[in-house]
Amino acid sequence: CTQNPRRTWLILTGKEALTHFPSLGPSVSSAQGKVHVKQCDLLKLSRKQKRLCRREPGLAETLRDAIRLGLVECQYQFRSERWNCSLEGRTSLLKRGFKETAFLYAVSSAALTHSLARACSAGRMERCTCDDSPDLENRKAWQWGVCGDNLKYSTKFLKKFLGQKRIGKDLRAKVDIHNTNVGIKAVKNGLKTTCKCHGVSGSCAVRTCWKQLSPFHEIGRLLKLRYDDAVKVFSTTNDAVGHSELAGPQRHSHSPKHPASPRSTDLVYVEDSPSFCRPSKYSLGTAGRTCSREGNCDSMCCGRGYNTQSRLVTFSCHCQVQWCCYVECQQCMQEEVVYSCKQ
Repeated sequence: CTQNPRRTWLILTGKEALTHFPSLGPSVSSAQGKVHVKQCDLLKLSRKQKRLCRREPGLAETLRDAIRLGLVECQYQFRSERWNCSLEGRTSLLKRGFKETAFLYAVSSAALTHSLARACSAGRMERCTCDDSPDLENRKAWQWGVCGDNLKYSTKFLKKFLGQKRIGKDLRAKVDIHNTNVGIKAVKNGLKTTCKCHGVSGSCAVRTCWKQLSPFHEIGRLLKLRYDDAVKVFSTTNDAVGHSELAGPQRHSHSPKHPASPRSTDLVYVEDSPSFCRPSKYSLGTAGRTCSREGNCDSMCCGRGYNTQSRLVTFSCHCQVQWCCYVECQQCMQEEVVYSCKQ
């Protein structure tokens, strides 16, 4: 019997407490070790994941950072959509195979990959350090104050932590694994080499290079584009190898009868999403949400119309630099119009 992997993956459910953990340095005392174990126990993890967490000082705080990073980015990317990545209804949403569920799995795995790699290079993890690429001398990197983000360790540990296994014919499990890997791949594709020159008068007599991840906003933007073009899939049997695979509509083909496998960069889903217009077990609906009259009010408000409210806002204006060292501004008032969806 294979355990359902949806129960073991670290993904934001809305039940996590987002309090900040005290920092654990490279050397962990006995008292700090006990705190670390307690932090692991507070996280919603499987039994295997908790064992791994307890063995990795600094991991609990990194996991919490990843949860926070994924939440903030998800809410930013969907700030203008009917579903705005709110925590309300998250648990019910994760039980379904919607496009929004696909994005949650991808952004969660991407945030975890990104946070682990950054934690290694920042020295917050005991068992890893800078990127260990063959062309990078770690000692020299530390000497010059640069340290590559260790994506190699991050992805290797993540596979062990998530415990992805063969899942037979379980379509939903295949979909979740696929979307998780899309998130990891998005972080990998954003890895770039950054170099710094050293020498007399800025000459490049010595050059130090290291691996650096893209800002997470760029990864979030990429995953949002993947969401917009997500592919609806079903399960089909591959006669050549004798097991089931994900399949979707054929791309650019005159033979729609023959399904095509989704690309490794595609987000995939298995059922159409609800409208998210009215309160349900998946969201609070859009009543009261602010919108842009010229942009998304018609879509956001689901045809119910919107309210218009004027308010005065205060801001600094007519600023001038005074002798010698300060800036003097006047306070101006401006009328601002706010649009919000009707009930």
